[in-house]
Amino acid sequence: MPAQTSPVAIVTGASSGIGAATARRLARAGFVVYGAARRADRLAELGEGIRPLVMDVTDEQSLVDGVGQVLADNGRIDVLVGNAGYGSYGSIEEVSIDEARRQLEVNVFGLARLVQLVLPTMREQGSGRIINVSSMGGRFAAPFGGWYHASKFALEALSDSLRSEVADFGIDVSIIEPGAIKTEWGDIAAESALEVSGDGPYADRVQAMAKGFRRSFANVASSPEVVAKAIEHAATADRPRIRYVIGMGAKPLTLAARVLPAKVMDVAMRRGMG
Repeated sequence: MPAQTSPVAIVTGASSGIGAATARRLARAGFVVYGAARRADRLAELGEGIRPLVMDVTDEQSLVDGVGQVLADNGRIDVLVGNAGYGSYGSIEEVSIDEARRQLEVNVFGLARLVQLVLPTMREQGSGRIINVSSMGGRFAAPFGGWYHASKFALEALSDSLRSEVADFGIDVSIIEPGAIKTEWGDIAAESALEVSGDGPYADRVQAMAKGFRRSFANVASSPEVVAKAIEHAATADRPRIRYVIGMGAKPLTLAARVLPAKVMDVAMRRGMG
């Protein structure tokens, strides 16, 4: 295997938003960065210094080949940033079980399989960082995002279990819990909610929620750079935090979920989403 002096990072979901900002920031910090995503044309926009890695987190062979390529090029993997994911919205009654499975495949199982593939190398090195991008929605659940929240709750639990399992091998696990971030995520979530539940028994509430999503993500959401900075800290600090709660709304809402009675939180969620 080739000798490699610079630390090596894989960033999934690197074609836009948080992933793109993270890939660029780690590259500036001296990492050899592999930006992974499904679309090669979007990866080309990342610019020089970031190596494109075409990868579909729902495709086993794609994951195996991607990790194999990074190891063949460098002989090591120091950081995995699990950022690939999307928000599937709509009422639990109306979201198809096929779509629910896809949400979990992308947001949970794809990332979990990638973790399995990089861990043997990290254990042999005696070092590594696994940084999983969850959400403030991994700490509480709002209406019409049941399957999205289920995926993020699962990611939180897996990350907590993993952290204890790998600590003796010199591997740290951090969870990133962004609030509203100015990316494509808000529009995609709003569109999926309207497509699934924009008509029918939940229509009025879903339309209000979608309108609020678009307004918030366009006007008051935080920059992806806020999240990228937290990920850089998790990748480089001597003692990375277990959780990074960052971005618009994240700290007050996760605090509210922790201290408010469930019924009060339910009312607050319903009002906040129109």
